[in-house]
Amino acid sequence: MTSQNTSENGKMNVAIDGPAGAGKSTVARLVAEALGYIYVDTGAMYRAVSLHMVRKHISPDDMTQVLQEAQDLVIDLQPDRGGQKVFCNGEDVTSEIRSREVTGIVSRYAQIEGLRTQLVDIQRQMALRKGVVMDGRDIGTTVLPDAEVKIFMTASVEERALRRFKELEPSDGLTLEQLERDIATRDKLDENREVSPLRCAEDAIVLDTTEMNIHEVVDKIVSYCTMVRGEGGL
Repeated sequence: MTSQNTSENGKMNVAIDGPAGAGKSTVARLVAEALGYIYVDTGAMYRAVSLHMVRKHISPDDMTQVLQEAQDLVIDLQPDRGGQKVFCNGEDVTSEIRSREVTGIVSRYAQIEGLRTQLVDIQRQMALRKGVVMDGRDIGTTVLPDAEVKIFMTASVEERALRRFKELEPSDGLTLEQLERDIATRDKLDENREVSPLRCAEDAIVLDTTEMNIHEVVDKIVSYCTMVRGEGGL
């Protein structure tokens, strides 16, 4: 992993990958804040598209219709205090995209090669000027293979399920056991899909966060970014 592609102002791109529930989004947002970078939640983009398709009753099996509908979608990510707002065609869908229905089907839409091509093009445009922290499942391998820093975050299925469980409202009615099954199923779908499967880039730093809290993870990644930036003479 080198820093030869850093921009003239010393900024670089940071790719954070990992399975569902690893805490990528929260960590990536905090890392971006610490570095003064822009945070891009690619998973939220796929979720927004999936929510739109579900509302339109367009099945992921109908790839032609999905791609046609997606061409007119405008997905916008805006920083917000304590997180990020996600807009689809001007509507704030930040909460809706985290529903269990969307969570259960987003991997199927994400397998559509043409849809990934559309969104990856947008994501790469966002990163052209450097200074971006982007999280997802194929950032270091497909979206930003030249990112100066690549992190692969992971944790045990049990720990990831527990983290999700603590975020739920009582009204959600999900048990910890159900979440464990859901996450294990999601892992298999992401790892075995034909288009851009979940895998660790060869030059990524693997970070097992099972026994770490959020702040420890963030500090570790920020320290590593500082080290890489220093090695580049910046």
